[in-house]
Amino acid sequence: MTHPRATPTARTDSTPDVPSTETHPDSPIPDSPIPDSPAPDSPAPDSLAPGTAPTPGTAPSTLPSLTDLRHRLTSDLDPAARAWLEHALDEAAAHPGIHGPISVWELRLAEAGRRCGAAHADAARVLILDAARAGTDALTRVYFQGTADERRAVLHALPHLVSGPGALPLVEDALRTNDTRLLTAAVGPYAARHLAPHAWRHAVLKCLFTGVPVDHVADLPGRARGDGELARMLGDYAAERTAAGRPVPEDLHRVLDLTESVNPAPGTDHPHGKES
Repeated sequence: MTHPRATPTARTDSTPDVPSTETHPDSPIPDSPIPDSPAPDSPAPDSLAPGTAPTPGTAPSTLPSLTDLRHRLTSDLDPAARAWLEHALDEAAAHPGIHGPISVWELRLAEAGRRCGAAHADAARVLILDAARAGTDALTRVYFQGTADERRAVLHALPHLVSGPGALPLVEDALRTNDTRLLTAAVGPYAARHLAPHAWRHAVLKCLFTGVPVDHVADLPGRARGDGELARMLGDYAAERTAAGRPVPEDLHRVLDLTESVNPAPGTDHPHGKES
């Protein structure tokens, strides 16, 4: 289906465009302004998978294995950083879990950006969390007590370390923020596997009105396919922006096209269809 494309206009406001609660009672509302500048560690969104930037609209629902991640990371690090990482991983493996007010491996998480560099900090932290055999309780502790950089690393680690939906509260918390780097990590493979349809749709809309490219939404084609409720929400959001004289994000048209890519047979329930 072909959709009319709105002509982008220059932005003069510094806050994200958010659907109003009057026309979109279901729409998620940002809780705080988007930061003006990124946090100290600011790796590229695909830093956990070097050389595998997402194809538009097809971010993978799986990640490279932790073995591959370690091999790629150690190949990229300089000798001093590599030696620090190997020591940190051995230390975490020898003293896993939670010990006292703070575990030694948690201290290494805090050092990772300085030791390995911002571009590799996320991957280093994920490997440390794995070496420490961090379960849902430990990941929750790190997430809520850590910095934004550590929170992002926890979100990246979830698909590797948590098999079930027990860590969804961490994803849901990240989706309530307007930190675009946290949002990017939150809509990864773990959310694709476990986030309920209603919450997942809101996550897609949150990406649209905070400017997170939908390329980073894992398994977007699979979950959006034939989703009439998502199409309705997108249409309402587009109509509201048009009525306000604002441009409609190009990503919105792309997602809308995905929702129309399959017409389910009558009486067939789509696994991510409209909730009652």
